[in-house]
Amino acid sequence: MSLWTSLEPSSVTVDPGSRATVRLRVRNTGDVVDEYRCEPVGAVAPWTTVEPQTLRLYPGTTGTVELTFAPPRTPDATAGPHPYAVRITPTEHPDAVTVPEGNLTVTPFTEVRAELVPPTVKGRFRGRPRLAVDNLGNTRVTASLSGSDTGDRLSYDLKPGSVQIEPGRAVFVDTTLRPRRIIWFGSKEEQPYTLNVQRSGAVPLAVDGTFVQRGFLPRWLATALSLTVALAIAFVMIWLAYKPQVRSLASEKVAQAAVNTLAPSPSATPSAPPLVPTPAAAAAPEAPVSSAAADGGGGGGGGGGGESKPPAKPKQETAAVAVNKLAARSDGRHICYRAYVEDKGWQDPVCDGAIAGTTGKALGIKALNIATARTGGVTGNAAHVDGGWLTGDKWSKASDGVDMYMGSSKPAVAVMEGFTIKTMEGSVCQNPHIKDRGWLGNGCTKPGDWIYGGSPMQDRLQLEAVRFTV
Repeated sequence: MSLWTSLEPSSVTVDPGSRATVRLRVRNTGDVVDEYRCEPVGAVAPWTTVEPQTLRLYPGTTGTVELTFAPPRTPDATAGPHPYAVRITPTEHPDAVTVPEGNLTVTPFTEVRAELVPPTVKGRFRGRPRLAVDNLGNTRVTASLSGSDTGDRLSYDLKPGSVQIEPGRAVFVDTTLRPRRIIWFGSKEEQPYTLNVQRSGAVPLAVDGTFVQRGFLPRWLATALSLTVALAIAFVMIWLAYKPQVRSLASEKVAQAAVNTLAPSPSATPSAPPLVPTPAAAAAPEAPVSSAAADGGGGGGGGGGGESKPPAKPKQETAAVAVNKLAARSDGRHICYRAYVEDKGWQDPVCDGAIAGTTGKALGIKALNIATARTGGVTGNAAHVDGGWLTGDKWSKASDGVDMYMGSSKPAVAVMEGFTIKTMEGSVCQNPHIKDRGWLGNGCTKPGDWIYGGSPMQDRLQLEAVRFTV
């Protein structure tokens, strides 16, 4: 071999975002002039600069190449030792490649960022924001989570309560805010709060948000109820003070009829009818005249019969009725559901994987009625083509055997584009049919988790049919 190399030093430490330099000495031990090409290899090659990239050496002479390491201050430059190498290729002897190796140690740095999504939530009894925690450092981060506010007005339920995040990753923490005092009447109140991300030996990272608590009943309704009660009391008092005297003539007429019956006028003839009919002479009630007889115009005066009422419309079966019937005759978990189809109305309920809605008719679903058995209950929310999540973070919820509704059948509300669904126990699977896309495939939740089904939110395609299983 006609080459000798030396790394000075062979091991070096560098901070992310800064630079470190290593000298590579190359000596031509051959007997001819040669040119050597130097290039970095290995995982740290993208951070390595070689200057110069070629050396032209006479026999017995030595040249120097500087290796500069500049790892970025990003999660890609993970903390710890990283081996590096330089490939040296002689031009005269390209097969005699030399690869000197060294070790580069990247120091750790920590950078955590947190954000509330959304920063402001609204509700009467609770709010459900999500806290996104990003690890922008190059080492694993372990942190605990807590909430606080001025006056201790809110209680906090954070799941999970502690997180462990790998470099370059993020986790989402589901947060439930509950006010300790309910506003029964009046306008909304804003309650600022803070979620803290606490790392060992570091200052807590505070993320501020706002919970807007609505009143249970609006102020105008309380005023209207007060006026209604006041008017009702005033009416009762006026009625009691000025009660009209009601006198019945029934007893007088009966007494007069008795006198005329027992003591008829001497001038009356036997065939003359009495002046006042007696109870025995009361006419029998006539049968109600049928519509056919009335239309025929036949003789005889019409009686006082009442009109015939049309038969009552049978009550439509809901998903809860269907699932309770199914659970009574079949063990196991069940889910029944029906769809409100635009221009068609509510369909009959179907169960356990059957199709609700329509396919191939370009008719969207406006609302869904869902009920479950032996799942601990079901909850969900609807997204519409126009307006998105009309109820915000307020999900519909129902226990086993009880109807849960999502969406709206009102004419002014657009058809649905998707939905979220979750069962309190076990998993739930869904398969939506979307306009111009068809069936999107079966998707299932982890036990106790929720899932979104429907059109991608940016496409806004209408939901036309759906299948559910549990």
